[in-house]
Amino acid sequence: MIRIANGQGFWGDWLEAPVRLVEDGPIDYLILDYLAEITMSIVQKQKQADPALGYARDFPPLMARLAKQIRSRGVRVIANAGGVNAVACAREVRRLAPELKIAVVLGDDILGRIDSMIGRGLAMNNMDTGEPVTAIREQIQSANAYIGAFPLAEALSTGADVVIAGRCTDTA
Repeated sequence: MIRIANGQGFWGDWLEAPVRLVEDGPIDYLILDYLAEITMSIVQKQKQADPALGYARDFPPLMARLAKQIRSRGVRVIANAGGVNAVACAREVRRLAPELKIAVVLGDDILGRIDSMIGRGLAMNNMDTGEPVTAIREQIQSANAYIGAFPLAEALSTGADVVIAGRCTDTA
């Protein structure tokens, strides 16, 4: 039997929930979901103001708080706390909890590929209005595609205690 617990439903959710799940277990996997659509805009603005930000800043201290239990109980953590800067998030977790093995899943940020997608003829029209993305191209601040389960499973297969990603499907 595999025991999966979800300890976070949005950025700002009750921080004691994941702590209680790990401490009171038993669980095998702890899933933490930080990213709603509005959250992506918030973390992108933070990264624009400071390139070292752009992630759920309460996640690294949470991992530091739980590091000993994560290691001793064999709990594996999967979180989309990386927002738009998963590498910076992982760097901060490593600084605060160096005993944890961390994997980062990248690939959700497609902002730098929008122009080439348009150039290749991909429509990318607004789902509600049908308006082409070219009409608002200069206003686009962030563009992310959902990551599925396979990259997360591959990251787990490296033996990571903690997998940090950006935008992921809820089912992943």
